[in-house]
Amino acid sequence: MSTNEGAWLTQEAYDRLKKELDHLSGPYRQEIVDRIEQARSEGDLKENGGYHAAREEQGKNEGRINQLTQLLENAQVGEAPADDGVIEAGMVVTADIAGDEMTFLMGSREVAEDLTGGEDIEVFSERSPMGAAIRGHKVGDELTYKAPNGKNIKVKILDAKPFHN
Repeated sequence: MSTNEGAWLTQEAYDRLKKELDHLSGPYRQEIVDRIEQARSEGDLKENGGYHAAREEQGKNEGRINQLTQLLENAQVGEAPADDGVIEAGMVVTADIAGDEMTFLMGSREVAEDLTGGEDIEVFSERSPMGAAIRGHKVGDELTYKAPNGKNIKVKILDAKPFHN
């Protein structure tokens, strides 16, 4: 997987995020514009709390729209990777990390909301320092990567299976 490709998402996560984007960029965006216009009609904007609150909400909404647009435009959707033990986005990985066994999904954090069965699994981006370090490695591999805090972290890959929702 090249670094130009987007985050891995399940079809369910993609559909949910697309629905959120459609709402934020359509009816919700218009609702905020209407609130700004209403507050503007009340006069002096310097002391108009409703106006400033609506403008702040508009900024947050536009930021989320931009985030979702970029994520969805570049996302790899759906198919889990091959069950070949090679770590890539869409794999559930079990690893010994600095002496602690951990199981996590390589993919977008946006997928975490779609995990079923009450699974409590962490999600690591394939672009995170650890994700980038272990991507392409196989079960049984041992490696060391440099964490953001500057420490060298030892990792042993114990298992890697495709994610199935």
